[in-house]
This record gives sequence, structure tokens and C-alpha cells, in this order.
Amino acid sequence: MDAATAPAAKNVSKKAEIYDGSANPVRAEYYERISQRDMTPLWEVLKYLVTKQPVTQCVPAIWRFDEVKPLVEEAGRLLTTEEAERRVLVLENPALRGQSRITNSLYAGLQLILPGEVAGAHRHTASAIRLILDGDGAYTQVDGEKTIMKYGDFILTPTWTAHDHGNESKQAMIWLDVLDVPIVNFFETAFAEHLDSAVQNTARVDNDSLWRYGSGVLPDGTDTSMIRSPVINYAYERVRPILDRMKNTGDADKHHGHRLRYANPFNGGWSLPTMGANLSLLPKGFKGESYRSTDSTIFACLEGKGTTKVDGQTIEWGPRDVFVVPTWKSYAHRVDQQAVLFSISDRPAQEALGLWREGN
Repeated sequence: MDAATAPAAKNVSKKAEIYDGSANPVRAEYYERISQRDMTPLWEVLKYLVTKQPVTQCVPAIWRFDEVKPLVEEAGRLLTTEEAERRVLVLENPALRGQSRITNSLYAGLQLILPGEVAGAHRHTASAIRLILDGDGAYTQVDGEKTIMKYGDFILTPTWTAHDHGNESKQAMIWLDVLDVPIVNFFETAFAEHLDSAVQNTARVDNDSLWRYGSGVLPDGTDTSMIRSPVINYAYERVRPILDRMKNTGDADKHHGHRLRYANPFNGGWSLPTMGANLSLLPKGFKGESYRSTDSTIFACLEGKGTTKVDGQTIEWGPRDVFVVPTWKSYAHRVDQQAVLFSISDRPAQEALGLWREGN
């Protein structure tokens, strides 16, 4: 990471200011007595609880794939999947080191699986997505469906679905994991368990759920009440041409270019209730206008290169780079040649709670 992603200065603790008895010793003595009853005066902390605009500890950051790939590969020489369970290097926001968070609400990491390896079956409360960044031919199995993973594929592992990974190809594979672990842990609702077998006995073939539920038709009798998508793998080779069709038939959005949403085919909503993902084509010469929203957003470049100006800082990105824009920070994309950006955030969770907002 470069100087533009250096950690922001930590917030100065307000405790000393709040309980400073030099200005009003009578109040200070009162505050001390109520503190002994595990209480605190709202009027002293209100301005830190209710702010006029969003306040974030996160900072803009980028992980350049060419720089971090050797470190991910080195992990493959240091320990096995059995030792690690999941061989992942966590992407920590520079201002949130030690918290395993890329944003305040999301976890992200780069996972490696080598030829011949199996990452055993388990399930957990947290929902997960995979975005394939390097290699071709490994698989994941999710609740009875086995899907072969290729570059750019967007793969869902919804809450409490059993999943395992394996690599029957001859090359290593690396993908981006994003999970809503911080959200689940905030509510203190985390559960997890291992399955009896390391590998599931799958009944459905590659991309079965996409063909069943994502083709404009549904098997008769399908229960369409699920609040998450039934599709496991939104294959890039099938989704990517839609962006070209959008480019050829319509104007680009002034902020996001030609952008599509990974949707739940049952209701047209987001693919997961806590995390929402988009894919954007930024046409040649695109100069995006300034935009901001309350969802901190993780971006990954799948094609081309460009820059994103975030709150006065300029982030240069290229293929397979991952970068993050904090909540309510103005940003604008710019490209000389055509580029494709994947993005994911906690927008669905914010919308469900009536919190999400956007602006210029």
C-alpha cells in the first residue's frame, strides 16, 4: 500500500475531556458517583453518539494484486489447508488493524487453494461471496451443488449453507472472499459447525442453479419466498456480455458507467440480504462525476485500469486490484480505456433498516 492509504490519525479519546473535574468539580464528583452504578451522563456524550453526518474510522486503501500475490502463494508453502482450514490472508483496513475488517461491517480476504487440495466442508451463520481473481478450474460445493470456478465468477455461500472447496486442476487458484462476519458478530449471533465429511455428496452439476432459476423460467412449484438468491454461481462468461449490450443500447450513468446488479431472480432484489454486489463497465474516456453513499464499498478490477479519486486522494488501480472507499466519502472513477469494476457493500442491510442514503 502507498502513502495515500496510510492509516488516519486515531481519534483522541474523549473520556478525559468528559470527566475533567477542573472546570466543574461538583459535576465531576457527581459523574464519579453515577459511574459507580454503571451509568453515564448523556449530555456529555451526545455529540459523539449523534453526529450531523456519518463519521468513519475507515480510510481509503488498495491492495495491488501483483504485490500481494507472492505473499498469498508463500502461505501455500508454509501451511496446509488442514492446518489452516481456510488459507486466507485477511485484508485489514489500515485504520482498523487487528479487527479483521476491510470496512466497519465487512470482512475480506484472499484465499488460496493449491492443486489437489480440499478445504473441508463446514457452515456458519455469516454469509460469504467469492470473486475469482486468479486461476481456473477449482470448484466449490454449496448445499448439494458443485460449480467449477473461473475468472470473474461471482459465487454465493448464503447463511448456514454447507460448503467445501477443492482443486482438481493443475494450477493454484486465488479468490476474494467477502463475508458479513462483523454484522453477525455485532448482533452476537454467530454459529458454525463442521460437517461429518470433508467433501459433500453433490446432486447437482455445474451452474445448475443458474440454469434453473436465472433463465427467466422456474421449475413448477418453486418456493420463491427466499430473501436470498437461489443462484450459486453468476458465471462471468454469462454476465459480462450483458454489459456490452447495455453499452450499445444506452447512456452510461454519470457516476457508475454501465452498471448491473447481481439480483435475486425471485424478487429482483439483492442477491443476499446483508451484502449487495454490482458489475460496472466504464467506457473509454469515462470521467465519473463525484458520488457518495453511506455504504462503504469494496471494489475489484476485473478488466482494464483507471483511477478513483476518493476524498482528495487518487487511487490507481489495475486488473485484480482490490480497493475500498469508506462511507460518505466522495469518489469519482476515471479511465482512459475501457474497464470493468466489481463492487460489493452492505447496502442491502442498510436499506432494510431504512438507513441507506446517497448524494453528490
